[in-house]
Amino acid sequence: MDIQTLFGLEGKTALVTGGATGIGRMAAEALVRAGARVLIASRKGEACEAVAKELNAMGASGSAEGFAGDVGTEDGVDAIVAAVKERTDRLDILMNNAGITWGAPLGDFPFKAWDKVMNVNVAGLFDLTQKLLPLLRANATIEDPARVVNVGSVMGEREMGDGAYSYSASKAAVIHLSKILAKELAGDAITVNALAPGPFVSRMTAFATHDEEMRNKEINNGRFAMICVLGIFGAELATGKDAMQQFGM
Repeated sequence: MDIQTLFGLEGKTALVTGGATGIGRMAAEALVRAGARVLIASRKGEACEAVAKELNAMGASGSAEGFAGDVGTEDGVDAIVAAVKERTDRLDILMNNAGITWGAPLGDFPFKAWDKVMNVNVAGLFDLTQKLLPLLRANATIEDPARVVNVGSVMGEREMGDGAYSYSASKAAVIHLSKILAKELAGDAITVNALAPGPFVSRMTAFATHDEEMRNKEINNGRFAMICVLGIFGAELATGKDAMQQFGM
């Protein structure tokens, strides 16, 4: 059995938030290579459009479209939903990848770091998912369910603060919320799973990617992410799971 038979996504439409950089960019590429039509949204619309252009130039069977979208506010979520509805009447795959972090030593960690991080990483993820449920339900069947993949972190699985207290707590919330949604949406033929990767190369993780040894480990994490994304879409009945990777931890 070839890779396209196992992981082929031709005819599927996906949305990847935070898809212009890091793990979102890796996942968007994997989805395009698998044949999906991929909508890429992040706060910087120009970056999304540039990534879409790069992905479309690969000559893969899928395609990409980029536009601006911010999950950090309710208005921003509503704008993303409107932009998706302008482009499609159904959504087969939702990858909630957008996220931010905040680092400061214990004793100096600011109150405002909680609102900002939790709004993007948890509240925005939840609100976007619930508002896209009609599109996710539109083409979902028990034989071929719609998929939601939420990006957590190994820091949400382990007792690791490293100065990123609100980030670690938010990712634990993402993993638990994924399990709750998996249970509640199973009857709608929508699977919900989470990834819990270790560090990977991006601006957000620049503090942990400063040397060659660490960068090599993050390349492995990126490959792991691409494999897990395709694996989750290939595993029709898997739901309420989290795939964890700890390279470099």
